[in-house]
Amino acid sequence: VQLQASGGGLVQPGGSLTLSCTTSTAIFNSNDMGWYRQAPGQQRTFVAQVVDGGNEYYAPFVKGRFMIYRDNARNTVYLHMNNLQPEDTAVYFCNAQQSKYWGQGTQVTVSS
Repeated sequence: VQLQASGGGLVQPGGSLTLSCTTSTAIFNSNDMGWYRQAPGQQRTFVAQVVDGGNEYYAPFVKGRFMIYRDNARNTVYLHMNNLQPEDTAVYFCNAQQSKYWGQGTQVTVSS
């Protein structure tokens, strides 16, 4: 497994979670790192990306609730999610864009 994702779980509406994705130094330093998600019966969609220079990009539905950041010392990219809603329920996948690697996915369920 090139990308190791973790941090998913069950959270109530309005709650927070932080996902993490760790990889090798070689992969981390040569890729823009991002997160996608896939809800049941739907296509995988873009959530957020942080490029090697540090610029961040977000899907419109994030609406300021999520933050992506990369820790270069730990070869890890994080997705901190606030104010989670039931429609955020999905499997979240880490992505290394240039290498076209995907993590194994981590389930996020938002439910009361």
